[in-house]
Amino acid sequence: MGIWESILLAASLCADCLAVSLCSGVTLRSVRWREILGVALAFAVIQAGLLLAGWAFGYLFVGMVEKISHIIAFLLLLYVGGSMLIEGIKGEVEVRDLSSWRSIILGGLATSIDALAVGASQSMDGVDWPGFQPLLVAVFAITALSVIVGLRGGRALGARFGRWAEIVGGVVLIAIGVSVLV
Repeated sequence: MGIWESILLAASLCADCLAVSLCSGVTLRSVRWREILGVALAFAVIQAGLLLAGWAFGYLFVGMVEKISHIIAFLLLLYVGGSMLIEGIKGEVEVRDLSSWRSIILGGLATSIDALAVGASQSMDGVDWPGFQPLLVAVFAITALSVIVGLRGGRALGARFGRWAEIVGGVVLIAIGVSVLV
């Protein structure tokens, strides 16, 4: 796989990371760069870690991942999106606790299940370690960048549209979850 193919695959894998971070950023009133970089690093490590785990253990996981990955992703996105939707409807727009590892890990896992499957498929296609490294680096870097852009962009939307932006964000995450399930 060439560098351009790796970049395109990485960009498609982290589209959900961008959507989740954009929707989560909607509720932020203020956030420090240190927090943004911490969330971006966590998402990037989870995404790249699951990609690597899928590649390393592809021959063991490929059948199982293909059967249940869409259900796991749907449930995690339903939880995160449903929580946002309920808070938006109640009018209780609150600042998301970016230091909560639980919410960061749930978001990271919800957006990275497909990376596990892609890693497994790379392994099954016979991609060796030198051939896999460009994809791994691209996934890490583009995921981190997409989360930074999403959190900053979502914060700008949230400051302007408040609770309605949170409701739309919740609906978007639920819709992504449903599209994964279908």
